[in-house]
Amino acid sequence: MNRAPFHGIFPYLISPLDDRGKTRESVLHDLVGGLIQSGVHGLSPLGSTGEFPYLTPEQRIDVVRAVVRAAASRVPVVPGVAAYATGDAVQQINALLECGVDGIILILQAYFPLSSAAVLDFYASVAEAVSCPIVLYSNPRLLGVDLTPDQIVELSAIPNVQYAKDASGETGRILSILNRVGERLKVFSASAHVPLLVLQLGGVGWMAGPACLLPRESVALYQLAVAGRWQDGLELQRRLWRANELFQKYSLAACVKAGLQAQGFDVGDPIPPQSRLSAEAHREIHQVLGQIAADEGTQTLVRSQSGEPGGSPRTAPSSALQTG
Repeated sequence: MNRAPFHGIFPYLISPLDDRGKTRESVLHDLVGGLIQSGVHGLSPLGSTGEFPYLTPEQRIDVVRAVVRAAASRVPVVPGVAAYATGDAVQQINALLECGVDGIILILQAYFPLSSAAVLDFYASVAEAVSCPIVLYSNPRLLGVDLTPDQIVELSAIPNVQYAKDASGETGRILSILNRVGERLKVFSASAHVPLLVLQLGGVGWMAGPACLLPRESVALYQLAVAGRWQDGLELQRRLWRANELFQKYSLAACVKAGLQAQGFDVGDPIPPQSRLSAEAHREIHQVLGQIAADEGTQTLVRSQSGEPGGSPRTAPSSALQTG
């Protein structure tokens, strides 16, 4: 395991399956290699982009094992673990630890309404039952369960609860957490419209959907923040927002898979019952990603920060996209 503190850009990875439901390990190997060459700081499979609700337990293990093998300890692998039951979460985490992951993002799902005490007990009980670093995650709009700042502050007293990923987009809430946890817990942005502000407030990184498609540009945003070049960073974040407008227009996982197909990765279609996007949607996604990748302003920002346009080229570089 890589025990260095988590920071920087963690792309949410897709789950590429073939027609028989088997993981396309060679595709993940190429994708992971390209992302690492582009400078990402970690990898996060089994998120919403990874279609975790549609995967069997065996498929989840296969996807994570393939990512760990491809990463080869070069960057930490921090998958999502989502569960309704406390015991199920612990069982899932232990299985993933056997695959060699470096930590997990812990997600509580709810079927029946849960009291605040029950929500707190889930996170505390799971964290105390496992040994790896925990990233707390709450997305009430998606999962129906909120993890409040007060609860996050209380959970930060548990030694392996070391990070929180906030998807609210509410900067006041994020600042309240940062002000109260001190050095006990680090915060990642999970909202694509505020990563630069979260970094400016004291966050340590961005767990980013766009980074799977635009890793160089996402890493450049983080580098600009580290350098304190906030105006340049804001200009880059505004350009990256065009990709997020696609995510809002189309199904998230389907959109990312379509973008990766345009970049030469044979990731397959969304997992049924999700539908494949239309040819028109594929053309739009192809065009927008090509425009972002070809933006000379972005390339200039990256070169001025690191000396190169985001590091070594990917296996299928985003700059190879043709617009139109």
